[in-house]
Amino acid sequence: MKYFATKTLRRFKPRVVGVTGSVGKTSTKEAIYTVLSSKFKVRKNEKNYNNEIGLPLAVLGLESGGGNLLKWVFVLIDSFFNSFFGSKKKYPEILVLEMGADRPGDIRYLVNFLKPEVGVVTAVGISHLEFFKDKKQIAKEKGTLVKYLAKEGMAILNFDDVEVRKMTEEIHPHTNSSVKKNQKDRNIYQAEKGGIGVGVKKIFYGFSEEANVRASDIFFGYERTEDFYGGDLDKIKGISFKLNYDGASVPVRLMQSVGRPQIYSVLAAAAAGVHFGMNLLEIANALKNFQSPAGRLNIIDGIKNTVIIEDSYNAAPQSTLAALEVLEKIKARRKIVALGNMLELGSETESGHREVGRKVAEVADVLFAVGDKAKFIADEAEKAGLDKNQIFFYNDSSEAKIPIQKELAEGDVILIKGSQGARMERLSEEIMRHPQQAKKLLPRQTEEWKDK
Repeated sequence: MKYFATKTLRRFKPRVVGVTGSVGKTSTKEAIYTVLSSKFKVRKNEKNYNNEIGLPLAVLGLESGGGNLLKWVFVLIDSFFNSFFGSKKKYPEILVLEMGADRPGDIRYLVNFLKPEVGVVTAVGISHLEFFKDKKQIAKEKGTLVKYLAKEGMAILNFDDVEVRKMTEEIHPHTNSSVKKNQKDRNIYQAEKGGIGVGVKKIFYGFSEEANVRASDIFFGYERTEDFYGGDLDKIKGISFKLNYDGASVPVRLMQSVGRPQIYSVLAAAAAGVHFGMNLLEIANALKNFQSPAGRLNIIDGIKNTVIIEDSYNAAPQSTLAALEVLEKIKARRKIVALGNMLELGSETESGHREVGRKVAEVADVLFAVGDKAKFIADEAEKAGLDKNQIFFYNDSSEAKIPIQKELAEGDVILIKGSQGARMERLSEEIMRHPQQAKKLLPRQTEEWKDK
C-alpha cells in the first residue's frame, strides 16, 4: 500500500497538511478541512485512518478491507489502477491527514513518504505513555513532524503548549544566528540552515498575546427558555470569539460546541488558511459550516430539559481537565460529571486520574465514576471536598445508565467523558432527548462497535 501511495503522491503532487498531537488531532483536521475545502479541492483521512495502513488508503482514496481477504484483493487492484491511471483532474489539490503515533518512530515513518508541506502540532500530553519512556519522548516524537517538513513548508504550532512551543526553540532558539526574524511578524521565523529544513516558516496559534493567530473576547451563547414551573432557564447553545491575525479581527461563532479545545482547532485551521492564501473573512465564512466531530465537546439536548456536554470519544488527563474547565464556566443549576477510565497512561495511571479528581471537586456537584481506574478520580474528589453522598461508582457504562437517568433533574448540565474502552457514549444515548440521532451525534455507532 505504501508503494502505491508513494507513486500517487509523486504523480499528482498534492500539497500535504499533516496534523499530530496528544489531543485535538481529529477536531483540528476537521476544522482545517472545513476551511480549505471552501476554496480548494481537498481530501481528509476518514475514520481512524491515521497510521501506516490507513494513511496510504487515504492518499489512494480507498477504504480498508477490514478482516475480509477478498476485499483486500480488490483494494490492491484499485490501488494499482488509481496510482498509475487515476485522473489528475479529479485528484485533490490538498490532502489533510491526521497522523497518529502510538510508538517511537511512527511519525518519522509517515513523514518519510507523505512529505508534508504543512505540519500542525496541537499539544503534548501523556496519552500512550505506556509505549514511551516519558512525556519528553512523546514531545520528541510529535516534533518529528516539524523537523522533517518539506522545503518552503510551514510549521503551525500551539503557542500555549510549552512542549509544542519548545519544538522550535530547541531546533532554532530565537537568539540563534541560524534564525532570521521575518520583518512582517516577530513570531514567524525562517530557518536558514539545518534543523527543520531550509525555508521552513513557523506560525503560532493560541490565546496568548504572543501568538500570531489568536482568539480573544470569548463568551458563551445561551438560549432562555422556561422550566416546568414557568421560571427562566438558560441553556448553553455555543461559543463565540474574535479571530485575530496581523492586526485584523473577525467574529466566529461555533454552534453546538463549547470550550477552548474547539477554539484551538479553529485557530490552527485559520493558520492553515492563511498559509494557503485565504483572508480572515473567507476563513470565518468557511467556519460557519464547521461541526466538531462526534464525541468532542458537543452540546446535545438531554431528557428532563437538561444539557449533555458530549465528550466521550476519548480521554486523557489533559483533555479531561480542559473539559472540566469548560463545565466550570457554564451556567447551570447543577453540574454533573460522568467520567470513565483513562487508558494507556502507563506509570501515570493513578496520578493522572487523581489530578482529574481534584479538579472534579472544584467544578462538580455530582460525580459518576465508571470503571476500575475511575475509582482514583472518586477517591481524590472526596479527599478534595466533594460530598461523598454525591459520588457514585459503577463498574461499567451499562451499569451506570439507569442511575444517571434517575439522577438528572431539569436545568442540569452533565459532562460525559472517558477513553474509547470505557464506552461512555452508551450513557449519552441513554439520556439523549432524541436517541434516534445517536448515529449522527455520538461516536462508535457502527455495527462493529455496537457488537463489542
